[in-house]
Order: sequence, then structure tokens, then C-alpha cells
Amino acid sequence: MYIHAVSHYLPSEVVDNEHFTQLNGLSNDWIVERTGISERRKAAPGENTNTMTLEVVKRLQDKVDLSAVDLIVGATYTPYDTIVSLAHEAQHYLEIADIPVVSISTACSSLLNAIEVVEGYFALNKATRALVIVSEHNTVYNNERDTMSGHLWGDGAAALYITKERQSEHDFDIKGLLTGGAAHSQKATTGVMLKPSEGGVSMPHGRDVFIHACQYMPKATLDILARCDVPLSDVNYVLPHQANLRISRNVMNTLNLPEDKLISNIQYLGNTGCAGCAIGLSENWDKFKKGERIIVTVFGGGYSYGAMLIEV
Repeated sequence: MYIHAVSHYLPSEVVDNEHFTQLNGLSNDWIVERTGISERRKAAPGENTNTMTLEVVKRLQDKVDLSAVDLIVGATYTPYDTIVSLAHEAQHYLEIADIPVVSISTACSSLLNAIEVVEGYFALNKATRALVIVSEHNTVYNNERDTMSGHLWGDGAAALYITKERQSEHDFDIKGLLTGGAAHSQKATTGVMLKPSEGGVSMPHGRDVFIHACQYMPKATLDILARCDVPLSDVNYVLPHQANLRISRNVMNTLNLPEDKLISNIQYLGNTGCAGCAIGLSENWDKFKKGERIIVTVFGGGYSYGAMLIEV
């Protein structure tokens, strides 16, 4: 599989840490020390998961003709409409008839599960050109007064055009992909939750989430490298789920990789859920050089995890 083009969209409103100082008494230094976050983006009134999907698809259209798309996979855990999914919204906009349209959610791991769905369709010869969209409207479900996690969340979206065969010498080659569930862990189903009828996002066991994220992302990274027979020393960049800068640094330390190989946007975007890694890939697309290898590794509530090796 090949990533031919990517795009991302960020709402214009910026929420800095002073907002939470005024709201909850949490100082800028306290938030930065524990999370690395200085600011995050917030969707405007009238914006939602589906509208951000349309924005990011339009931006992808500026880079590639999407008329030949024969599969659309959308991913989010913050849906605007639980019937008309973001994938259906994209199909409606593109006016492409009679193609598979799928929506999934594995929390913050959903990007890699969405790409794995594409891999399955490609393997069964049911599709050859896929549009993958990840879009999160965290702030609509978030309780900002929650001092445990209310200051973590940001909004954003990204889209990827993935093809079965190489379209250009500039395509990024997906060398390997794995995902897994870790719901057998004792606090997995209560570590982080989103129950709209019970107050939105909550993280009663944040420490447990932290510990397991720090374990599973390095493990998944090493597992996919072993499957692809690529040594860790050949990895140029690591793009982990943007949950907490301390988690990302812990992952790099566990892998014994220097921090200059870390790609991070949580400092200015907050936790953008399953969109975070795709946004990071889009933001840095033009700086990657031929022959470089990128690891995308994720961890999400439930628990879920995964890793993907990309070669430029």
C-alpha cells in the first residue's frame, strides 16, 4: 500500500492555558510540566466532525484527483451524527456512487485500524484507491472543568489518499502495519471513557492509561520492525499518538532513540485523538526525504494499540 497524498485541517480558534487558569486555577507551568501542552484548537460554532471532514477532503482535492476513489473509511470517537457518518458525508460531497463506505472507532488508535481496513479491502481485490479520514471534535464532548483531563483536548482532522499500487515515485510505502486490543488489562474499560449522557469525556484512571501507553507503543514499534526485518537504528522518525508529551518522551527513552527523531504536535494542538498522527504526517510531509523510515505508533482507550512502518 502507498500513501499518495495527505491533508489536514485545524479550526482557527486557539485556546491557551490561561483559559484553564481562569476556569480551574491550573497554572500554565502546571499544565506544561504534566502534559507539554501550551495551547490547543477548538472548533467554532457550526463546526463539527462532519464539517471538518469536508474541509480536509477539499484540501486533499487540491493535491490529488479523488474521482477514482473506490473505498472510503472514516474514523472518529467524537461523531457529530451517529447515523450519517463522516465517511458518508465525504461520499455525498464527492458524489461517488456504489462504493464501500465504512466508519470505525477504536478510540485514539482508529487511524491505524482504518488503514488496516483498507489493507483488507485491497487484499480481497475489493478496492484499489481509498480515502481515509480521521476527524475529532473533542471539545464538544469535553468537560473543561474536569481538572484531570479537561485541559488536554483539541479538535482537528486529516485525510489520506491510499492506493494499492504506486502512483508516483514520491509515494510513501506502507511496509507493515499491526493493531491489537488490550482490553484484558484490569482498568482498560474504565481508564478513559466518553459517555455523552454521563458528562462526556472522563479519565478516572489517568495513571493507568499513562503506564500502558508507555508500554504498548514501544512494544508495537519493536514488533512491526521485527516483522519487517528493519533494525531500530534505521528509523528516522517516530510519530506517536499525541496524548501527552511525557508519554512521547518516555516512548523514545524506552526505545533508546534521541528526541530529535520524535515528531510532536501536542504542544500547540493538544490531544486531537485519532487525528493527531495523521495531522503530524501531513504537517511534516515535505520535510521527509527519500529512503527515510517513519514509525507511527498509537495507543487508545479501551485499550487499543498499533504501529505502522512507512518508507519514503
